[in-house]
Amino acid sequence: MILDILIESSKNVYNEIKDLLGTSEGASKISLGAGGDISRKIDIVAEMAVLNTIKSNNISPVVIGEECGIVNLNNYNSNSSSNNNNNKGFVIMDAVDGTTNAIRGIPFSCCSLAFANEFKLSSVTDAVVLDLFTGDIYSASKQKGSFFNNKKISVRNEKDFSSIASLEDLKSIDVLIGTNVSGVPLHILDEISKVISFSSHIRHFGANALELCYFARGFMDAYIDIRGKIRSTDMAAAYLIAKEAGGKLYSSNGQELDSELGLKNKLSFYAVSNKRLFDLIKSSV
Repeated sequence: MILDILIESSKNVYNEIKDLLGTSEGASKISLGAGGDISRKIDIVAEMAVLNTIKSNNISPVVIGEECGIVNLNNYNSNSSSNNNNNKGFVIMDAVDGTTNAIRGIPFSCCSLAFANEFKLSSVTDAVVLDLFTGDIYSASKQKGSFFNNKKISVRNEKDFSSIASLEDLKSIDVLIGTNVSGVPLHILDEISKVISFSSHIRHFGANALELCYFARGFMDAYIDIRGKIRSTDMAAAYLIAKEAGGKLYSSNGQELDSELGLKNKLSFYAVSNKRLFDLIKSSV
């Protein structure tokens, strides 16, 4: 079962890199990753743990990784044939999401792994996000719900937004919104500032996948990232976890969020507990 392999892979990442968290060794620069960011030792060790686990389970998907780029494991698995069902599908991997937190010892970083049967975000069928500091596991399979350590979770949807006429009124119902503002362009910062101004509470922790899992668990009413910087590797797993927990994910044009997989496509998105909240937030930007 592919979900079991993703869980096994994430646990192996946890075991391999736990002694590198917050260390200069883990932070050492190795190369420029396929995604364009600097690859640290902790990133490389984590990705190898995933790749080795997948190979050992005798499946040969195409792996899309933040550091390694696109790797067809069928080229490495001599026990598989190209027409075997095991060779189908894609594993989307961000073995360490929140690398800056991880190398500085800030306890908010995760391993994000997803499986898709087609080359698009909406085709993700299984997902795992493992908290690298606690070992806690978020998981989901399509149409089967989302779970935190095997207990079902759902988004926070207890507030009634129907009577809220404008974004300014959100403060009256104590809304908490997460957002990522790292390296945000000035013209986008102006848009986000309106949301920040009218929200009761704002949170930004530094690892998108884990933050989306917090949203899925009901800790936030919404999580938005409109910088146009997020890759499918950053959010493929949390995308499914958020949706299976009852969340709604939209693109900037108000359509249901979808994208091709890969490292070149960059996304903006709104994850909300209900459509009315999306309309209120979008009205300000």
